[in-house]
Amino acid sequence: MKSMNDLVQNFPQQLKEAIQIGEKAVLTKAKNSIRNVVITGLGGSGIGGTIVSEVVASNCTVPILVNKDYFLPSFVNEHSLVIVSSYSGNTEETLQAMNQALNMKAKVVCVTSGGKVEETARKEKLDLILIPAGMPPRACLGYSLTQLFYVLEGLELITMNFREELDSTIKLLEKEQKSIQEEAMSISDFLLNKIPILYISDGYNGVATRFRQQINENSKMLCWHNILPEMNHNELVGWTENHHNCAVLLMRNTSDFSRTQARMEISKVVFAKYTPHTRELWSKGNSQLECSLYLIHLTDWVSCFLADKREVDSSEINIINHLKGELAKI
Repeated sequence: MKSMNDLVQNFPQQLKEAIQIGEKAVLTKAKNSIRNVVITGLGGSGIGGTIVSEVVASNCTVPILVNKDYFLPSFVNEHSLVIVSSYSGNTEETLQAMNQALNMKAKVVCVTSGGKVEETARKEKLDLILIPAGMPPRACLGYSLTQLFYVLEGLELITMNFREELDSTIKLLEKEQKSIQEEAMSISDFLLNKIPILYISDGYNGVATRFRQQINENSKMLCWHNILPEMNHNELVGWTENHHNCAVLLMRNTSDFSRTQARMEISKVVFAKYTPHTRELWSKGNSQLECSLYLIHLTDWVSCFLADKREVDSSEINIINHLKGELAKI
């Protein structure tokens, strides 16, 4: 198996391959009008749903809910599209939600590399998009995320030119690869031996969540994040004493709403009173999708460099495997 560093390095190529897979995907027309979308999946398989739902929020004609549980909301019915996203195809929560979706007569589309999701999809004659197998789910975000755009477009729920934006992203990441790694190395130095606290504007919650999860899984560190303006109405009050073991990273975009930008500026002055470790990270790109994937690629590198400096195996997830083993006994 390739190392996590090799898999992160391959992200632009993965996006290219994902586009090829999406272009060949065969989707059947929904029997009923689609009035809502539920993307169900967890971990590395589910985070793509969060990111895509934010990117298409101003374009999609129906509401999108991202589900990360065993159960689907009761509004799901024959007018719902349920996208089942499970890289392994064996995620127990997602399998249960998938069976619920079938019982609720929803239109079901599956994105997976195999497993029981593929078996059920073929048995029930569901729309199925297969992505390459044999890698950690968190290292396959490019594959799974891209297919969500194709599903939404194929069922005539979005009209955005995501292909052009993905192509621009690939060119940007390839062009900036050296500087991306240099900045990622610098940020990993900044976060080493501290508790990372990530702040980002609303609309990019999935990006910060992805970074937190990568620090958890790859770097084997605890981390938390919040979004603005929401944190200005609660968490900001928690900054009332020194936290010199915390490192605040503000993840910013030049396109962030002006009032949110102002909140960032005021808030970082508050943070600086209680920790000497504050820093900003600015995205690059000409669209929300491009900025999101730029930040994701850069922060994926940060998590790998942190793992290297901490001398831990970025691919190892023994505690999760232990949890699954214990659940299997029940």
